[in-house]
Amino acid sequence: MKIAYICPFYEPAICGVKQSVRELAGRMIKKGHEVHVFTSDWDKQGRIKRKEEVIEEVFVHRCFHIAKLANFVSLWPSVFFKLLKEDFNIIHSHNFGHPHVFLGALAAKIKKIPHIHTTHCPWSDAKRGFIGDFLMKLSYNTIGKLSLKLSNYIIAITPWEIRYIQEYLGNSTNSIIKIISNGVDKEFFKKIKPNLFKQKYGLNKKIVLFLGRFNPTKGAEKLALAATGLVKTRNDFVFMFIGPDEGTKEEVRSIVKNSERIHILDPVRNRKKIVEIYQAADIYALPSYREGLPLTLFEALASGLPIIASPVNGIPYEIKDPDNCIFVNYGDIEGLKKAILSILDNHQIATIMRRNNLEKAKKYDWNLIAEETDKLYRKSI
Repeated sequence: MKIAYICPFYEPAICGVKQSVRELAGRMIKKGHEVHVFTSDWDKQGRIKRKEEVIEEVFVHRCFHIAKLANFVSLWPSVFFKLLKEDFNIIHSHNFGHPHVFLGALAAKIKKIPHIHTTHCPWSDAKRGFIGDFLMKLSYNTIGKLSLKLSNYIIAITPWEIRYIQEYLGNSTNSIIKIISNGVDKEFFKKIKPNLFKQKYGLNKKIVLFLGRFNPTKGAEKLALAATGLVKTRNDFVFMFIGPDEGTKEEVRSIVKNSERIHILDPVRNRKKIVEIYQAADIYALPSYREGLPLTLFEALASGLPIIASPVNGIPYEIKDPDNCIFVNYGDIEGLKKAILSILDNHQIATIMRRNNLEKAKKYDWNLIAEETDKLYRKSI
């Protein structure tokens, strides 16, 4: 089978959708399929000069972007013509509402091959500003709606999305909506011994971890406010903020003011080192304003970490309070403080969450998810 994936970013960008495509692509190659990824030549930092290359046996085609509409949307219309030039068995697009999804769906229609689309849970009531909100509504109700109608199957990564998809397609289309979650690699289940992360930073205290993009939607600044309050009254734990800057990293720095027990680190790309960080931590915090279904959630589960999260979008469909986490509404600084102390000071609560999360993570193995996706490809053909 020859598969074409279309997604807004690929290596070296740090992006959950990119990582999902990368995980699927690698496993499809192991199944004997030929995999091509069509993406923008923008990596969130600048334009990538190399347009064609092979990464981990995946043929990567970077299309020249002619404009950026926001910090996560770009226009790269040449993908349409590139898709028409080659013969694929499946075109699988990612990220609802983006122009490349419609172009991929249209190319599939012309080539008379199946188009599968994974939405990645974009719907929320998040405030994007006037222009962002206008463009979102415009794209969702035009090219977004058309893309869904041109799809043989639509993959929702969480049941939370179904009602939104039905607004465009109606209840009669339930048969083409399939729920296939995001996942986690088996490497996160393997214990790293010795774990030298704390030793590297000279730490002998418990760690509250934020690992993700410093994006306004992620709420790192809210956790920073809670952290500054807690470290003034307690000295038996530290906070670690790790990830790439997408607009709020300097705000977090200004809040914590070089506190010795609040560390802000650059993004880590090496998977083994990421696993080491999770396994060295004692709590994973996800204080987001909005989320789809973040890969870090499953990574934290597989690492056996107690979780503190905002109960937004798809998250409450996957984890439950108090079995796996403590839910705290976005922006509730006092709630974050209370939840952190509840886990750190109660060994029984932490132990139950660790056990439950390790067990729950098993159902999100990327190998299982890839197998389910491959079955859908064969069914659509």
